[in-house]
Amino acid sequence: MFLALVLGSVVGAEVYLNQFAVHISGGHSAASRVARDTGFINLGQIGSLDDHYLFEIPHRQRRSATHSHEHHTALTDHGEVGWFEQQVVKSRSKRDFHPRDVAEQMSVLDPYWKNQWYLHGGAQGGYDMKVMEAWREGYTGKNIVVAILDDGLEHNHPDLIKNYDPYASYDLNDHDNDPMPRYDASNENRHGTRCAGEVSAEANNTACTIGIAPDSRIGGIRMLDGEVYDAVEAASLSFNRSHVDIYSASWGPDDDGKVVDGPGKLAKEAFIKGIENGRGGKGSIFVWASGNGGSAHDSCNCDGYANSIFTLSISSTSENGIKPWYLEECSSTLASTYSSGAYNERQIATTDLRQRCTTTHTGTSASAPLAAGIVALVLEANRDLTWRDVQYITLMTSRSDPIEDGQWIVNGVGRKVSLRYGYGLMDATEMVKLAKVWRQVPEKHECLITSDVQNVPLASGNKFSSQVLTNGCVGTSTEVNYLEHVQARISLTHSQRGSVVIYLTSPSGTRSKVLPARSNDVAPGGFDNWPLLSVHFWGENPRGTWTLEIEEANMYNRRSSGGKLASWSLVLHGTRVKPVRLLNETSPATTTKTTAATTSSTSTTTTKKPSTPKVEACHKECAGGCTGTRPEDCNECKNFRVSSTRVCVSQCPDGFYTSGDMCMPCDASCATCSGPALTECQSCHEGRHYHQLKDKHSVCNIECVDGFFYSTNSCLPCDVGCKHCESSALHCTACRKGYSLKDDKCVSQAAVVSVMFEHITLSIVLISVIVLLVVFIFMGLLYMYRNQLFFWSDRKMYGPVPREDEEAVVRLTYSDDFDEDFKS
Repeated sequence: MFLALVLGSVVGAEVYLNQFAVHISGGHSAASRVARDTGFINLGQIGSLDDHYLFEIPHRQRRSATHSHEHHTALTDHGEVGWFEQQVVKSRSKRDFHPRDVAEQMSVLDPYWKNQWYLHGGAQGGYDMKVMEAWREGYTGKNIVVAILDDGLEHNHPDLIKNYDPYASYDLNDHDNDPMPRYDASNENRHGTRCAGEVSAEANNTACTIGIAPDSRIGGIRMLDGEVYDAVEAASLSFNRSHVDIYSASWGPDDDGKVVDGPGKLAKEAFIKGIENGRGGKGSIFVWASGNGGSAHDSCNCDGYANSIFTLSISSTSENGIKPWYLEECSSTLASTYSSGAYNERQIATTDLRQRCTTTHTGTSASAPLAAGIVALVLEANRDLTWRDVQYITLMTSRSDPIEDGQWIVNGVGRKVSLRYGYGLMDATEMVKLAKVWRQVPEKHECLITSDVQNVPLASGNKFSSQVLTNGCVGTSTEVNYLEHVQARISLTHSQRGSVVIYLTSPSGTRSKVLPARSNDVAPGGFDNWPLLSVHFWGENPRGTWTLEIEEANMYNRRSSGGKLASWSLVLHGTRVKPVRLLNETSPATTTKTTAATTSSTSTTTTKKPSTPKVEACHKECAGGCTGTRPEDCNECKNFRVSSTRVCVSQCPDGFYTSGDMCMPCDASCATCSGPALTECQSCHEGRHYHQLKDKHSVCNIECVDGFFYSTNSCLPCDVGCKHCESSALHCTACRKGYSLKDDKCVSQAAVVSVMFEHITLSIVLISVIVLLVVFIFMGLLYMYRNQLFFWSDRKMYGPVPREDEEAVVRLTYSDDFDEDFKS
């Protein structure tokens, strides 16, 4: 069984946090003002999502069974709030389980290389994923950065330490820069370290295994070992997107066959911003495990991450090329890799927690990182590939022949595709070869067709069919002639949601099951404009009639009372012009030009020498000629070229750093920088504070982090021991662990104990002196009393004073007591 992160205290009950995601325009200062107005604390921007902030209710219990009505009202009534949502804990499952001889020998020092059967022809029929051939071509993932979104990364593991990238790493659970996993007796948080080793384990270092991309850089985002909510997912998916090339995720909603769940508003925004702005505008690559709910009859089309058009959804096949028991059949799956299968089939070898190795990594959790490693090889071969280029290359090169039970269909352009495996087993060598001659695909269009069917009853036991006719939005700005992803957006209710089965058939006759029966989903429910994705129509022309069929599966003889189809629509993603144009293909324009410029050496026709065309002067920043007068028309640049615009400039503008003769973009948080990472800022945009780190790196933060205070657009360090300080390094308002606050200063508790000991010692000495003085005084007084030395004793010792009429000289007399003493 797989390991589930059950984060709610009551199954099925929503758990509300004391944090709100809020959309506010106007920057950090505006957000902080709104936070004060509405009774919140502004915790700062959420990941790299502009104008999205995380607010927290102060002095309020973190979890609650109900939402905060008063704060909902306050945000609703505030004029500057565009949108808000109280954060809800989400249940997310890691997609693994807890539960020969090598055909080709190599001179490899890694002890578990022999267990990596999927790399050296160890699968049934001698198949593998043809990674070694890509290595021989020289592609090992050099300078490609992969981030594992999971439960942590043991970055001091001997097989990972060389390739560890701190700029691709963060701990969202403990809010620091160290993604090291939390250790416990059961090694619960081993998942991320295992996934990382599949991608980037160093080669020939005598430690464990070899990663698919052994020279790639690997980072870890620790985000699963705690409460997972929308803001956490969004921050993970958008972390340092100008630096990270590939995000690999082997988790998702519970694979129990009952749940329909996906990314929230913030996570959706993170996906969109990632494909728009990631990798310098070419788009972040999101690789996702399709799911392990096969035994629960689950479908990854009910998983909003695996069925997103932005993700590379990866399934698994076993070493014998057959369906693993955990596999989810799904029309959104693009391709597959090898992974575990039945109990007697081999599993995946990789790094493990506590600097160990394992040969028991399993499930689609193991498949997604293998795919991420292959994509790293592909990006090394061609850094200019967009996120859509990677999807095209993946499906065009995947193989059906290593798989025994694919239940393949052939779509309208002659490609084999399967509900189980997508377009087949990934082939690293063919992907690299195609990448080297690939041209970027044209602009993507979205053509929307809305059915006029509304609120139609779905009678129990009956089939329903609806058709829409489309011309692919021809003649409009959204015209689509070559399909990529197709989404059927469905809104319906049903007494047994899991009994609903839906098919979509294209004008070319390709019939795709976009929703299978889910026997565990027996409760009443439905779909609210839920996108059911199919990649089975890729390359087809969309023009003609599309057919949606809805039928009801008879699950264990349970009879339903039917339901209602509220509405449905079709979203056609694709291009207007032919998308695949390779560099070794000759275009008609090029052919015409070549022919016109060719003259026969045997021609006797006298022709007038053509006049030299007038060429206007190149721009002053050009070198080596030009094709026009603009700075972007230069063949070469005299100084620098801006990577995103291709414009030649004398020096790199703000927001870019110099890399050779190129101006490369800074992280979005930096105004100026020395490199691409968010820790290489040299100055900050308005609303951000410059923060110098101890390791000579610097960042631009929305707010000063613990241990720093704001002063003149910078974050300066507080005094030693201060967790928070205001206006001055010495004006502490809260202390770090081991320090105590005293007179606005944080004093080491050890020093406090020492001072207290000195004070106590001094007090004991003083008290002792005082006691001794008191004793001495008492003894003195006692002595004087006993010896009649007090002045008032004189009247008893001596005789009376003589009267005036007596003689001046009187006889000396003694008291009776004295006389008795004397006589004796």
